[in-house]
Amino acid sequence: MVHPFRFGVVFTDATTGSEWTKFARRVEGLGFSTLLVADHFANAMACTPLLIAAATATTTLRVGSYVMNNDFRHPAMLAKEVATVDVLSGGRVELGIGAGWHKGEYDQIGLGFDPGSVRADRFEEGVAVLKKLFAGGEVHHKGDYYELNGLEGLPLPVQQPLPLLIGGGGPRMIRLAAREAQIVGFVPPSLPAGGLDPAGFGAAAFQDKINVLDAALEDLGRADLPERSILIFEIG
Repeated sequence: MVHPFRFGVVFTDATTGSEWTKFARRVEGLGFSTLLVADHFANAMACTPLLIAAATATTTLRVGSYVMNNDFRHPAMLAKEVATVDVLSGGRVELGIGAGWHKGEYDQIGLGFDPGSVRADRFEEGVAVLKKLFAGGEVHHKGDYYELNGLEGLPLPVQQPLPLLIGGGGPRMIRLAAREAQIVGFVPPSLPAGGLDPAGFGAAAFQDKINVLDAALEDLGRADLPERSILIFEIG
């Protein structure tokens, strides 16, 4: 599968509704494919309402999160919110999700920052729950972290499948993205004490991630190859 080359914009904050909608229209007018919103407690406004406002103010612009922390929302609530935005936007949502890396945010809300393997286990199960709910119908799930007893996946997203962007820093997350995501976001791996590994930036680290992804896709024999995404912080 050959994907068209796309450019998007990541926006981290907004202060007024008029400022935000004006920005969204400008991004659309400049020809960008997607407006992605960061999801952090330190931001002045919440991610999901910004996505709805941006989608309402535009007609072709895709909107998405980059990325929502699995630990901060139950997957049942996240699925309902994102599917609702997909319906309201006419099928223009991309859900970026990750296992969490910013320990400072966990500290701010009094949530324990579990070891990386635990956060990854919970995230992997959360992705499975999300996909079941997005498929519609009653969902029964009993895992190590989540339990659903006949919850119906409503509303049904317009897009089937609804595009998932999974941030891949280390080999485990990249392999998960290869199996489950429509978009693989190459990011630096998180450190055990929180934060991102500075060694995860740069051409060599990026090539290592590509090698892991290519090997995983070959092992899976996946025909619908995922799109590859990278966040560029500075151009100059």
